[in-house]
Amino acid sequence: MIKACIFDMDGVIVDSAKYHFLAWRRLAAELAIDFTEEENEGLKGLSRVDSLEKILLKGELHLDNDTKVALMEKKNSWYLEFIKGMQPEEVLPGVREFLEELKTNDIRIALGSSSRNAPRILEAVGLTSLFDSVIDGNKVTYSKPDPEVFLLGAKEVGVKPSESVVFEDAQAGVAAGKAGGFYVIGLGEADVLDQADIVLPNLENFTLERLQSLMVH
Repeated sequence: MIKACIFDMDGVIVDSAKYHFLAWRRLAAELAIDFTEEENEGLKGLSRVDSLEKILLKGELHLDNDTKVALMEKKNSWYLEFIKGMQPEEVLPGVREFLEELKTNDIRIALGSSSRNAPRILEAVGLTSLFDSVIDGNKVTYSKPDPEVFLLGAKEVGVKPSESVVFEDAQAGVAAGKAGGFYVIGLGEADVLDQADIVLPNLENFTLERLQSLMVH
């Protein structure tokens, strides 16, 4: 019996990853580090701290903690400038319709994202009212693949992991969902998200009936 659905944000609800990439690339350039779109894929699902550490590792830079904090704040201020202009049409295909169907059928809806800016993005694209709980980077101690973000989401909406479905597009997120005891639907490439219970290309034309039929088989 499905009582709740918990969604990652970047790459699942919206594609704000492109704005993260622009901000990280700008920061890397300031540090004389070449940072590619392909390398940005490796940051999917990671916290801000872990993302910065990966970039610094590539540039073989060893910085003190205060400098790292200042760099993260700089990157975040650029990112906030980018997302301020996000529009409702940036919600990925099928997502709004699926969320509305879940709401109509009294399925609880939670967000489980490592992004500290998740509430701002939901507000910008007009989805805030559809979520019963938003667990973001401000509420968690551990980043994915630790399952904390999803376990908190399930707890806030009053369901067990076994009654919930997690939707993820990143390896770390899929691993987090499985570690927490959730049924996990991966969105993207099957060979990348091979730990997921089911992998779909996206949520276009996805329905609650389809979800229930997938879980029966």
